[in-house]
Amino acid sequence: MGPLGHIGTYVIKFFEHMGRFGTLVLQTARALTDFPTYAHPTLKQMVRIGVESLPIVLVTSTFTGMVSSLQTFYQLKSAMVPVHTMVGSAVEKMIFLELAPSLTALVLAGRVGATIAAELGTMRVTEQIDALETLAFNPVAYLVVPRVLAGMVMFPILTIFSMTVGVVGAWVVSVCSGISSADFLYGMRLFFKPWDVYYGIIKSVFFGLSIVSVGCYEGFFAKGGAEGVGRATTKAVVVACLLILMWNYILALILL
Repeated sequence: MGPLGHIGTYVIKFFEHMGRFGTLVLQTARALTDFPTYAHPTLKQMVRIGVESLPIVLVTSTFTGMVSSLQTFYQLKSAMVPVHTMVGSAVEKMIFLELAPSLTALVLAGRVGATIAAELGTMRVTEQIDALETLAFNPVAYLVVPRVLAGMVMFPILTIFSMTVGVVGAWVVSVCSGISSADFLYGMRLFFKPWDVYYGIIKSVFFGLSIVSVGCYEGFFAKGGAEGVGRATTKAVVVACLLILMWNYILALILL
């Protein structure tokens, strides 16, 4: 097979995946009417996606805020500009607009996306999803909808925690670097806009939806035994990370 044949194969596979993904999205939308099926599993997934992910989010955001404050202090000090108020302003913009939503999503893509793909992939290759269909259970309403709803709700909440802890970490490092709390807080208030917070939350909704939907898709259509589950898990993480970076640019282009 020549180069054109390989390209054609990839194009066909791409549209095949897009068609299957679109079908899953439609089935998910229709399954929203089946509230009794997904109500309890949604609460369970909110705990797994949100509460159980909180420690890693807090650790990541703390060190992110600390290093952003340290780097900002170093850069502004090198440029010989008044750093005492500018550090707070620069850190606030970096954390709220970019670092908190993006790094939180990238970390959770590895934890949440991989977990979802592995769970659903294992259920698919061991025919548990087929068994649900045999028992007249809608597998999309029982497995996909709870994860999608939980992701859309919990990712913004985790991002808010990330913003808060990141700012606290930046404040601690700033104080240790010789910047008073009053100067740091004054710098934050100087250029703060409520839209900075709203923008980060909007981004987190798109990031969360991308991560859980890709994880559900890769797991739901996994095949090939244990090896297939491994491939599905890897693809879920890689594709989710790429979508996060793409959405990051598109949303910045539209909303800023």
